[in-house]
Parts: sequence; C-alpha cells; structure tokens
Amino acid sequence: MRVALALIFLLCAGAAQADDWRAYHHGIGFVPDGAGRYWVFYSAVDDPKREVGDEEEWTHNIYVANWGPKDSGALAPHLFIHRPGAQEPVSVAAMTNGHILVTAEDGGDTENDVDQRYGVYKNDLQPVRRYGYLVREGGHSGHTAAVGDLFVVFYSHEWVEGGGVDDLGSGDGVYAKIYDSDGGLLRAVPVAARKREWWPVIAGAPQRALLVWQKFMRGFSYAALKFTMLDPATGQLSPVQMPREDLQYYTYNAAYMPRIDRFIILGTNKNGRGFGYLVDRLGRITATLLCMPATVREAGIAIDGDDAYTPGAEDRMLQLHATPTSLTLTGVASSPFTWAEEGSIGLPKGKGLMHWVSLDRDGLQEADFAAVDFAAPGPSDLCRVP
Repeated sequence: MRVALALIFLLCAGAAQADDWRAYHHGIGFVPDGAGRYWVFYSAVDDPKREVGDEEEWTHNIYVANWGPKDSGALAPHLFIHRPGAQEPVSVAAMTNGHILVTAEDGGDTENDVDQRYGVYKNDLQPVRRYGYLVREGGHSGHTAAVGDLFVVFYSHEWVEGGGVDDLGSGDGVYAKIYDSDGGLLRAVPVAARKREWWPVIAGAPQRALLVWQKFMRGFSYAALKFTMLDPATGQLSPVQMPREDLQYYTYNAAYMPRIDRFIILGTNKNGRGFGYLVDRLGRITATLLCMPATVREAGIAIDGDDAYTPGAEDRMLQLHATPTSLTLTGVASSPFTWAEEGSIGLPKGKGLMHWVSLDRDGLQEADFAAVDFAAPGPSDLCRVP
C-alpha cells in the first residue's frame, strides 16, 4: 500500500483513545427478518466491563438480536460473527428476496491494518456466502445498501496521515462495489479515487443509491460535504455535488423516503448547527433546511411516511416533515438518555411509534418515542433570535 494505515487503528479498528467509546461498541443496523420482525446487528467487545487500554487493538465481534414491534423488553443479543481482530462498524442491508449482506472493516487475518469484508445470509441467518469475503484489501469504513436486486458496498481505501480530527489524517478515496443477491461481484466504481475523501455513507432506493462522503480541506478543522447518485445496474454516477464547505467531521447521515421518492441528508456544520437536504433520484437538491439543532455523529435517520427522525444534541429527538420540495423541523422531544456517537437506529412500532436503540460505552440504550412526545420547536431551534 502507498500509505501506511497505522493511524486507522486510532479511528476505527485498533488502538483506542481513553475516552473513545467506539472501542467498546461501534456500528449498528437492522433489516427485516421476513416474519414481521427485525434483525438488529451491532459491533461490540466481548466484555464491555473490561477497560480497553490506550494502546490496545480493538476486538469487536458482531452480535445480532431479533426484535418485533410488539416486544416490550430489551433486546436479547447473541454472538453472530466471532473472528480475530475487530469487525466494526457493522453495516447491513436486505433485499426483497430476504438475502442480507453484512459488511465490516476487519482488523483480523490481514497483511494490512484492516480490510473491508462481507458475507451474505438468508433471512433466517443461514449463510449464502459466509462472512470473510474481501471487498478490498486495505478497505475501511464501509457501509452497504440494497438497490433493487443488487447490493452496493460503499467504502474508503488507504490512509493519509495528518489533518482531520485530532490530526490523525484522512482516507485516500471512496469507492463502490456492486454485488448480486448471492454476493457475487458484478462491477467496481471508483467514486473519488486517490483523493483525501472518506467516511462513506449510503442510502438505497429501488433503482438508485445516494453516496455521501466528506472531503479533507487543508488548513481547516472542518470538511466539505459531497454526494452523488449511483445507478448500480450500469455503474453510472450523477455529477458530484458539494453543497457545503463547513461540515463538522463525520456528523452526517442519509436515508431514503419512499413516500415522497426523495433522499434526505442531515448533518451538522462547524458552528454546531444542523442542516438538511432533500435530493431526487437524478441527484438534484429539491429542498434545503439551512439551520436547525445539531445532529449526533453516526446517528441513524428513521423514516415514518412523510416524517424523518434523528437524535439531536442536548439529549433530544428531532422530527422533520418533508414534501418533495420542502423540509421543515416540526418537533423536538426529550430523550431519557444522552446520545453517544457510536451509532443509533429507530425501529418502527407502527401508529407513530418508534423504538430507538443507541450504542454507548456500556452497551445498548433503548427508548420508545411517540408522536405525542414531540413539542413544537422553539425560536432557538429554528435559529431565530427571540
């Protein structure tokens, strides 16, 4: 490899900073199980009570729990993938035929510091292609989505030292690989090759995938936000857009809203204020929300019809309403716990209810949110001076 990946261990799969809770839990996602319930996957160390030292390599495995909308208790996870080195952050996607792709940055059994690996399973978790197949040697930070009858894994590659968060550096490009439902590779797409661009995020729709990532800006403590639309059937990309040059590193995410046929991007800027965009299937921005409360790093976006929900700063949940040409902050609710930055998801319970699962230092935090919990945002939430 052209550049040593040693510092990735400080960011992802290796030696942890003392206050970096990702050393214990990092990465969470869910997919339908084909029986009206969901599989919840997340990455965690075997014993979260054991302190991970500053110089220790991370040792996450992948756990899974089965959850249903009528469940009243906490999730009951069990070990799913156990391998040497760390498998984190896990990302999962499911096709309509029930096949599930599981991918993670993997620190075990590699000549590099990390490789991006994947596996494919049926919706009863029987293997189609057991985890361990390579996306790419030296790949990292990968996320996946299903697009029609195809899987897309969007990942970064290599590492460039210096700059970025804590002067730890940046990735050296973002790439996509497209697989059939059994995990067979169909094509590879160099989205931004050999550039200081990384932390890829993906959202899938029936025919397109939205690819979002951050660009290193030399001399600044913040990044630029970039995105493009991918047609996995052809490998074609829409023109790359860069709507912001004031992004708080890593603090953004994306989801697809089927009812209005739009992708939503939510994030936070360098000044600690949130923002949002709606993007159509051609990659055009159709609505913009320029200021709202800050979002939380690696927080999921849950979709319920025309509404989107995401964790916000100050221990709150944010509610946004969307039409094809508008995006509005409509509500805020208090959270019973502080959102950490290791990942969170919103599981649909029906009738306006969401069950949120958030990773933190000690494991899973869980809480339900209902429509009646939300109050109208105040002037400061809308960036207005009272």
